[in-house]
Amino acid sequence: MIIRTETTADYSKVFQVNYEAFRNREDEPKLVEKIRESKQFIPELSLVAEENNEILGHLLLSKAEVINKNISHEVIVLAPIAVKPEFQNKGIGSQLIQEGLRRCRDLGYGIVLLIGHPTYYPRFGFKPARRYGLELKQFNVSDEVFMVCELIDGKLDRIKGELRYPDTFF
Repeated sequence: MIIRTETTADYSKVFQVNYEAFRNREDEPKLVEKIRESKQFIPELSLVAEENNEILGHLLLSKAEVINKNISHEVIVLAPIAVKPEFQNKGIGSQLIQEGLRRCRDLGYGIVLLIGHPTYYPRFGFKPARRYGLELKQFNVSDEVFMVCELIDGKLDRIKGELRYPDTFF
């Protein structure tokens, strides 16, 4: 299996992976389409897991901002991640996340935020975000599912405020 950057030729397969992974709902695959068309899209951060010319998984990381009074910090949000149901629990999602975080760090992004399962994401360095002075008001979520991963030392000391997902997410 290889983890690589998504190409335009992958779009319909990525739609199908997200559709199947999210129980035949179109919300997530449509979100991917909207993000791709937005200014928050970073092509190098849309990753696929491929084996034998079949797309088994997809990860999308895109730009958002943390706002504190009049100061805005560009950050990355992870959403969505999808693996075909028959290939779940085989480490594909983990490989996608690890490569995605590596690429974010290489591109100079200091933190990645997400809303996700509190027992899954900590293995990648994610921690509850509110304890670091970060807030989320656009979605009503508990402390344990709103998480942050510091990719560049010291960034969590300098970035405080409210995470604002782009309009694309609504």
